[in-house]
Amino acid sequence: MNINKIDLNLLIYLDVLLRECNVTRSANKLNITQPAMSNGLKRLRDLLGDPLLVRTSEGMKPTEKALRLQPIVRKVLLELEEALQPEADFNEKTSKRVFRIMASDYAASTVIPGLLNRLRENAPGITLDIMTPSDVTFHDVEAGKIDMAINRFEELPQSFHEKSVWHDTFVCMMSSDNPLKNSFNLDAYLEAQHIWVSKTGFGVGVGMDPNDVQKLGWVDEALQTIGRKRSIRVFTRSYHTAMHLAHEQDLIATLPRKVAMVNKNNPDVVILEPPFTIPPIELKMIWSPLLHHDASHNWFRKQVIALANELQAQAKR
Repeated sequence: MNINKIDLNLLIYLDVLLRECNVTRSANKLNITQPAMSNGLKRLRDLLGDPLLVRTSEGMKPTEKALRLQPIVRKVLLELEEALQPEADFNEKTSKRVFRIMASDYAASTVIPGLLNRLRENAPGITLDIMTPSDVTFHDVEAGKIDMAINRFEELPQSFHEKSVWHDTFVCMMSSDNPLKNSFNLDAYLEAQHIWVSKTGFGVGVGMDPNDVQKLGWVDEALQTIGRKRSIRVFTRSYHTAMHLAHEQDLIATLPRKVAMVNKNNPDVVILEPPFTIPPIELKMIWSPLLHHDASHNWFRKQVIALANELQAQAKR
């Protein structure tokens, strides 16, 4: 095939079609008519000698050849868009830029307040738009619609840039009136009723099963390694809710240390070391290659890391 005969628009069509698997939605994404999108698909099929999308009982599905092409086409388009990004100076003192951040509840509780203080002092015109993991997808980040996602991630697309914000350990929070605080060992921990809290990744959450340890996450997997299991009374995706419920006399919340320390001066609760080993977690920030060389984005990333370093230093005092 002579590459000179390939219309760049066809690659853009192919990229959107393989992500949407729907001609109408693809046309809407590209702001073109459905007939134009259908014609583009026909040209692609003729050019590549493959149907690319086939109709099934579950809707349109990509062929094997389409699946092989998808990451290659995406990478080419991302690199081209990145190369064509205009260079511009950035002045944080006068900027009115809006930074859109997907932040887990944990990240929002620990990073955002301090970040807002830094911006208030150094960049008063900048606005933060904080979104939850259920508000966005990896595609939104990859396309640069979201400036940054701050969360704990298991796996990431190879095209993303990423940087570790920090590693965090766990503590247990309970009411000051909880009698277990006086002899807090593993037996006491397992005797109590517990608040489960976690929300990572992207997408809408699903209901939890107390018996599905693999989906329960860090704390329960750590208990499983020593052959023990805790009794979970409440499931929540909000760390603030978990900390509020920890005021109840019969409940314990096992939380990342940095979020629990929000209550370090609260006389109504106590914060204790867990009576078993829980592996630390890593908080990361990720962003699109389209934004990697953007002057304002580069400045913003430095603010997040500078704040993280400050919080780390404060925690060691």
